[in-house]
Amino acid sequence: MTDTMDDTPVEFLSFLDRAGLLDGGETPVLEALDGGVSSDIRIARLKRGPVCVKKALAKLRVKQDWRAPVERNAYEARWLETAGEIVPGAVPKVLAHDAGAGMFAMQYLPPDRYPCWKDQLLNGEAKPDFAAQVGERLARIHSATAGDAKIAAAFATDEIFHAIRLAPYLEATATAHPELADILTGLVLTTAETRTALVHGDVSPKNILAGPDGPVFLDAECAWYGDPAFDLAFCLNHLLLKCLAVPTAKDGFLECFDAMAESYLEIVTAEPAQAIETRTARLLPGMFLARIDGKSPVEYLSREGDKERVRGSACAWLQNPVERLSDIRRMWNEDLDARKI
Repeated sequence: MTDTMDDTPVEFLSFLDRAGLLDGGETPVLEALDGGVSSDIRIARLKRGPVCVKKALAKLRVKQDWRAPVERNAYEARWLETAGEIVPGAVPKVLAHDAGAGMFAMQYLPPDRYPCWKDQLLNGEAKPDFAAQVGERLARIHSATAGDAKIAAAFATDEIFHAIRLAPYLEATATAHPELADILTGLVLTTAETRTALVHGDVSPKNILAGPDGPVFLDAECAWYGDPAFDLAFCLNHLLLKCLAVPTAKDGFLECFDAMAESYLEIVTAEPAQAIETRTARLLPGMFLARIDGKSPVEYLSREGDKERVRGSACAWLQNPVERLSDIRRMWNEDLDARKI
């Protein structure tokens, strides 16, 4: 959707001007990107070429009342800069940032060359090699930042992470499932108290582009120095859920699950791999259930039968936790086969 200049927020134009991104007298067209939940995102068509401008929203665009501190925008820009130094090409380049305005500009990556991984998955495109690259790049970022006191201080965002991740996902789900409240609260405490490496916080296929040189991570608004298991569980969770969205691609999605988990655990050095895997295997069922009964349910599972399948499996896994991700994968496959998905 393209805004007219009368509809374009003056703050976007003012930011671009202050950042030195406008040529003298330039009045660019800005296009508002649809689908943004937590930010107002615009493509600015400048003489120098298109750039993407992002401004955090105080109230997220979801059905439930979900508010979050807008200063997360500054941490997102900082995460992109940090990750880009560790794995060049794994993020868009940050071009300008104004923490006071809660805005930053970054490199625009055209969708014809950088398709969204979520779209590919929902089209039934299961590519284990790409999933392995996601795990590998994530492990490199976690490993390079582990034990770094300077980065830990720069991303001491415990309150923000709680507000936009732990509360709307696990705590909200605990309210919806009081019989699991003690288990889910335990997952919240374990996650919150583990501070090992720089975490993205929203490693979802919708925030990963399939670039010509590998995965590109977007939307690091939840950046936090904390538990790397959260990132791994958050993404693997989506590969399980996609089995219900596209049943014909189930086997391929489970191969992607294996590929991502194995590539990550093979090279991560932030902690002993088994420690991260155990926390991931215990957290993942909570996130699985949260994408049905938390504040941010996945939009592509609307049938009540699918929701009940997730609830049934997640509740069983939470009550009988395992330590290996391969066990989660095996049990989900067995559950789906038993119900003839």
